Amino acid sequence: MIERFLEYIEVEKRYSPHTLTNYKKDLSDFSDFVLRTEASEDVVHVHKKVIKNFIVEMSSSGLSKRSINRKLSSLRSFYVFMLRLEEIKVSPMETIDSLKFYAEKRIPFSKEEMELMKTEVEEKGKMTLLDKLIIETLYQTGIRKSELCNLLLNNVDFSKKEILVIGKGNKARVIPISDELVSDFQTYLNIRAANAENQHYFFVNKNGKKLGEKFVYLVVNKYFSVVTSKQKRSPHILRHTFATHVLNEGAEISKVQKIMGHSSLASTQVYTSANIEKLKEAYRNAHPREKEN
Repeated sequence: MIERFLEYIEVEKRYSPHTLTNYKKDLSDFSDFVLRTEASEDVVHVHKKVIKNFIVEMSSSGLSKRSINRKLSSLRSFYVFMLRLEEIKVSPMETIDSLKFYAEKRIPFSKEEMELMKTEVEEKGKMTLLDKLIIETLYQTGIRKSELCNLLLNNVDFSKKEILVIGKGNKARVIPISDELVSDFQTYLNIRAANAENQHYFFVNKNGKKLGEKFVYLVVNKYFSVVTSKQKRSPHILRHTFATHVLNEGAEISKVQKIMGHSSLASTQVYTSANIEKLKEAYRNAHPREKEN
């Protein structure tokens, strides 16, 4: 039944490979737990006490509350699917709540920290062009690290100064880029690994292979550890930073929503769409990097 559920979320729900991997890992961990503690391979017809014991074991092993809640969310989705198939009448997750915790706020980087990145790191030659482009592309476009890794060579339009990004659910959106980023992109293409195994992807490592998300995270964390004392220094913080800075500069929230690929910023609010020319105007008028030019 687990395989059937995974096939459902991959084919019908069209979840990303990363999300699919997480679900597979979570359900596999639970399946192993049931086999080990209940001597059973049946994960469909389990009592809620088994779920509670699973939570206790995860907590005792030192797993974070955030990770535990992710596994509980995966189980919740799995049993909703079992209900739909009428394999069960009541979900064992029905009375199981997520663990409460106070998460550290994802505080965006300040403009001063972004400037330090340029003056103290980039301009002093401590940063490779690829590393610079990873950070600047994330900051100037607000895209996710997975979207950066999957950016296709053919989806970078130098003449129109825009990139086509394929986001969650295979939804495409067009994002304007600055003259500075266009210039750096062109320079990068001239020195980009000629032996790239897959010429479809824009960003590749020195061995010509597509960038991995872990590599992107390590690049961001490495350089920002030099210019900030913030504990969270991930690509996602740069995404928050992009949104915060352009909104503070007066960009319309609906335009920012369009650029970032959000269906909504609140559960009850749906933003209006905007054409690419209006997006470009909002970008030129609001983004700090563009205003420098």
